[in-house]
Amino acid sequence: MTDYKATLNLPATAFPMKAGLPTREPKMLEHWDSINLYQKMRKVGEGRPRFILHDGPPYANGSIHIGHAVNKIIKDMIVRSKTLSGFDAPYIPGWDCHGLPIEHKVEVTHGKNLPADKTRELCREYAAEQIEGQKQDFIRLGVLGDWDNPYLTMDYANEAGEVRALAKMVEGGFVFKGLKPVNWCFDCRSALAEAEIEYQDKQSDAIDVSFICEDQDLLANAFGLSQLDKSAQVVIWTTTPWTIPANQALNIHPEAEYALVDVGDKYLLLADALVEHNLERYGLTGTVVARAKGEALENIRFKHPLYERFSPAYLADYVELDAGTGIVHSAPAYGEDDFYTCKKYGMTNDDILNPVQSNGVYVDDLPFFGGQFIWKANASIIEKLQENGALLKHQPIQHSYMHCWRHKTPLIYRATAQWFVGMDKQPNAGETLRERALEGIEQTVFTPAWGKARLHNMIAGRPDWCISRQRNWGVPIPFFLHKATGELHPRTVELMEAVAERIEQQGIEAWFKLEAEELLGAEAADYDKVTDTLDVWFDSGTTHWHVLRGSHPLGHAEGPRADLYLEGSDQHRGWFHSSLLTGCAIDGHPPYRGLLTHGFTVDEKGHKMSKSLGNVIIPQQVIDRLGADILRLWVSSADYSGEMAVSDTILQRSADAYRRIRNTARFLLSNLNGFDPATDLVPFEQMVDLDRWVVDAAARLQDEIIEAYEEYRFHNVYQKVHNFCVQELGGFYLDIIKDRQYTTGADSLPRRSCQTAMYLIAEALVRWIAPVLAFTAEEIWQNLPGEHNESVMLSTWFEGLARLPEGAELDQGYWQQLMQVKTAVNKELENQRNAKVIGGNLQAEVTLYAAPELAEQLTKLSDELRFVLITSTASVASLAEAPTEAVETEVEGLKLLVKKSEQPKCGRCWHHRADVGVNAAHPEICGRCMDNLEGEGEVRHYA
Repeated sequence: MTDYKATLNLPATAFPMKAGLPTREPKMLEHWDSINLYQKMRKVGEGRPRFILHDGPPYANGSIHIGHAVNKIIKDMIVRSKTLSGFDAPYIPGWDCHGLPIEHKVEVTHGKNLPADKTRELCREYAAEQIEGQKQDFIRLGVLGDWDNPYLTMDYANEAGEVRALAKMVEGGFVFKGLKPVNWCFDCRSALAEAEIEYQDKQSDAIDVSFICEDQDLLANAFGLSQLDKSAQVVIWTTTPWTIPANQALNIHPEAEYALVDVGDKYLLLADALVEHNLERYGLTGTVVARAKGEALENIRFKHPLYERFSPAYLADYVELDAGTGIVHSAPAYGEDDFYTCKKYGMTNDDILNPVQSNGVYVDDLPFFGGQFIWKANASIIEKLQENGALLKHQPIQHSYMHCWRHKTPLIYRATAQWFVGMDKQPNAGETLRERALEGIEQTVFTPAWGKARLHNMIAGRPDWCISRQRNWGVPIPFFLHKATGELHPRTVELMEAVAERIEQQGIEAWFKLEAEELLGAEAADYDKVTDTLDVWFDSGTTHWHVLRGSHPLGHAEGPRADLYLEGSDQHRGWFHSSLLTGCAIDGHPPYRGLLTHGFTVDEKGHKMSKSLGNVIIPQQVIDRLGADILRLWVSSADYSGEMAVSDTILQRSADAYRRIRNTARFLLSNLNGFDPATDLVPFEQMVDLDRWVVDAAARLQDEIIEAYEEYRFHNVYQKVHNFCVQELGGFYLDIIKDRQYTTGADSLPRRSCQTAMYLIAEALVRWIAPVLAFTAEEIWQNLPGEHNESVMLSTWFEGLARLPEGAELDQGYWQQLMQVKTAVNKELENQRNAKVIGGNLQAEVTLYAAPELAEQLTKLSDELRFVLITSTASVASLAEAPTEAVETEVEGLKLLVKKSEQPKCGRCWHHRADVGVNAAHPEICGRCMDNLEGEGEVRHYA
């Protein structure tokens, strides 16, 4: 038998089937570095419109986790897709460098009693080490950026810029000093931001405590009684016995109904709706003798159960009536609502009792409990209440309670003198900060849209922002306060600029080493130098000021306002939040035009990842095993608007999808062997109809893909590309053209036509996947025929895809119908193979019995229908003529009959044809193959 293999146009490519990503990707990184790819992207982008994605800085502590990987990959997909869309889209990575976690790490390593300047020195060194480690992991993910020149909040210029940002807010009239309860950690000895708090279960002592009424006549009158014949006592319920020594008032809901209950030896005052429940808890029986609205009880005094002072009843609509007693004990130093209510009733800062010191120990002169740590003092307080006859109930309970995210220890609210940014404080000009921020939210585009309501609600209800901390490793609040008046120096803004100039040269240490005389001269004796540092959220929240117009001015046409901020959903209360407030205070508008929020990662069962559950996915291990492109493909496939499920099983599915895309690309490249687009490209109007259809399909798909990228719908990009590879290409087009590609003349129009289509699709496909499969796209790019620049990222979306003219006879609808017919035929061919009627599909002869309209469509392909169905013959007959053995299909108006061909098999194309052997010199091949080998060549019009 003659071997005709040499006469076929067989595929060949250097692009391997086996990806070997863990080995191949690092080499690609070396290539990008060697050609200075990022810098070349900036050069190519000169003059283009700018798109600024401002990087929310990760914290410089610890190895990156899967959440970091998700965040950086989404950012990279956006930057890459915007670049391909014709924008100049620089990416400046950043790091958040100050704050407690780093200071805590240094304390653990080197001890707590280091000199402050040594602590700052070690913190700076530690942060720098952490940044280098994280940087290498981010680069390994394939993230393109200015890694040689990132922004760091601890760079001297940025530390100085942060002081200048604060100065702008002082100048605007937003900053003030005030006494107010803040989240306080005894281990940190500092106020904490909301984002530094986590909730854990805690066992607390729940107690019901009675306060004896001092104003019996007033109470009787409030209840419409002439007098009270025995003691009346109001009852409160609390889970914080340690706050009882600081009690200064009782809060009652003005609209609620309260009951005076006779329990025998006394009257108890309780919310009417809770009487029965509480009497049962106390083991008492009683009768309601009178009822009154809460507003009638205002200012009636009750005796403190421990000390010789009174607690008046204040009205407060935050009092809840679904639990407790309906009366809340108020310790204004240790509760935000309590604080504001007491202030409303005229209590001054000096009036507020604050016996708990920064370390959680009561002041020594507190009667009964002085010198005790508050958690341990609970037992002593309960015992004293029992002794005084004021304890009605004591029961330990388990409940969710706020803890320090670093020390994992319980927090308290504690009134301290701190620096605040006022939400409703009238600034020197314009609207309040709350008003500005709420207006700014209306100007912002949110992805997903639900983020708008979430951020709006947070801003609408948030208290003033406490920006001061009592730490060593942080940007200072460089204020001088008058010793007598406590007022800021009248030249504060000017002095802050002088401090900023020093910090710019020496870092934050310049402030801590500064002697007041250097700036104030003779006035120094009258002023105290503030030693507080700024909340770390102020660091990152002002990067729009000291990065976008400072260390890395990006020159946006509309000013230093980013087009997009992108972080996890927790940043509505973090970076998005603090940036919004500082931007609106300084510039009058948010520092961003759009906010994109992604969800957190969970395992495939929806469980939060934890080491104890053994479900943690470590990105470095995924990269070492599967490659970064698999991780990137998983990120693109997940709907980031909610929780993102990831597991080894899910990642394996991503690897399977990757193989489909890679194998599609490999098929295209291998069948472009010998194709030179400069000389072999067939004009669109001369191409075979099937090829014109697939190019048109790619053009339509490209529009959808670009739109999905523009709207950050990466999972739609993934679905569309994957489906195109599986269905239109793998399941239809590429299967059909194998015969034409392999058997027609090497330089024939039928072959060059399908090669042109494959070339155009490859040029488009490599760009479609470039934002996601960063390494694989580059590998494809290097194997494309024709002249190309050094990287796919130096190009834009492919513009060579043509569209079918309006009204084309064989349009998208026509070929979609053919795909359905082919699916039906394939199903029956598989049945016949399983039944051993035929071997391969080309051994089949198929008759399609079709309804008139469908038959008309099928006959448009004439004899070339067989090439679409990949059978040796394909004939169309009337549905009315269908024999009983014809098989029903899922296509309406279509029945099939498959027979095994009795014709000989061509030794070259493997079709079973009657004309095999017509040429005596080549008795093993058909007439079509003879024509392709020695004649003018086969003509194809449709397929």
